[in-house]
Amino acid sequence: MQATVGSAERVALALRSLYDQYGYTQYKMSKFEEYDLYARNKDFLVSDHVITFTDLSGKLMALKPDVTLSIVKNSKDTPGTVQKLYYHENVYRVTKGSQGFREIMQVGLECLGDVDDYCITEVMMLAAQSLRLISEEAVLDVSHLGILKELTDSMGIPNDFREDLVKFISQKNIHELTALCCQCGAEPEHIEVLRWLLSVSGAPTSVLPLLRQKLGSLVRSRTLDQFEAVLSALDDPMLRIDFSVVDDIHYYNGIVFKGFVQGLPGSVLSGGQYDKLMRKMKRMDRAIGFAVYTDLLDRLEQPADVYDVDVVLLYDTSASLSAIRQQAQSLITKGRSVMVMRNKPDSLRCKQLIKITGNEVQILENDA
Repeated sequence: MQATVGSAERVALALRSLYDQYGYTQYKMSKFEEYDLYARNKDFLVSDHVITFTDLSGKLMALKPDVTLSIVKNSKDTPGTVQKLYYHENVYRVTKGSQGFREIMQVGLECLGDVDDYCITEVMMLAAQSLRLISEEAVLDVSHLGILKELTDSMGIPNDFREDLVKFISQKNIHELTALCCQCGAEPEHIEVLRWLLSVSGAPTSVLPLLRQKLGSLVRSRTLDQFEAVLSALDDPMLRIDFSVVDDIHYYNGIVFKGFVQGLPGSVLSGGQYDKLMRKMKRMDRAIGFAVYTDLLDRLEQPADVYDVDVVLLYDTSASLSAIRQQAQSLITKGRSVMVMRNKPDSLRCKQLIKITGNEVQILENDA
């Protein structure tokens, strides 16, 4: 399946079907949350602009700009088990390059609870499969915040500099990154390792062996073991290791990832482990999840072999109502989608164009 103009709904339905197959259950929620939830976690949001209103009790409420925060707030810890949830919800926020709020359809999933390496592997596999439902020309970039944290810890980078550090890493700004590390008194050989880590990018089979050689004693073996185990189990050509993929260090930990589709300038999928968010919200569960930004799909070009409807059935004034109805019903019974109309718009794409004149049925176009 290839995403097309106006196909966000169809992709969303395909994603829901995929998540159902793996036992994830749909989570439905209110359109509103108390504004304080988002005010305390603005850094976690894609946009910090929130639509607010005061309800009849005097509480300041918000139209939800995010789903994950609502799920974490409204679910409970499940020691020894996992909750596998997906959502198909509208969120309300300002999108990049936009000057106003939009109602945006968003699909995603969350795995919360006793999350182990299999859960992480499954979620990443579903992220890759989600990208394939949009386009085969896609890549899932993967990083590990634990590796970056342990490396920068061993370099003696103080916490006060961590946000700037993460910003420079995400920008692959080697110059500013080097200057910051020098300012913090990091050893030159350690700085070179960090610079190398940002320059390396590629398939796990080629990058993973190099990580052990280059990182040596700077990162714990068990952190590298987990990263290697998950990526090796996936064995997916869509995966690419890229340590510039980072997220807010106050919320995320461990594996993080972003999905990109050819034809779109930014990521269409984003996710990772967010145990730190769980702790911040007084939860003991571990968690990993991702969101697919279906609003971006309308920017993709429409392939030549995708249609809006199987059959357009045209009729003129000489056609009887019963003949029109019977012909439409006959096509629908055969499992075809049918749009009945007097005139076909030029923009409407169909596999077959049929016209009824009187009681005569004529095929005008046929790509079926």
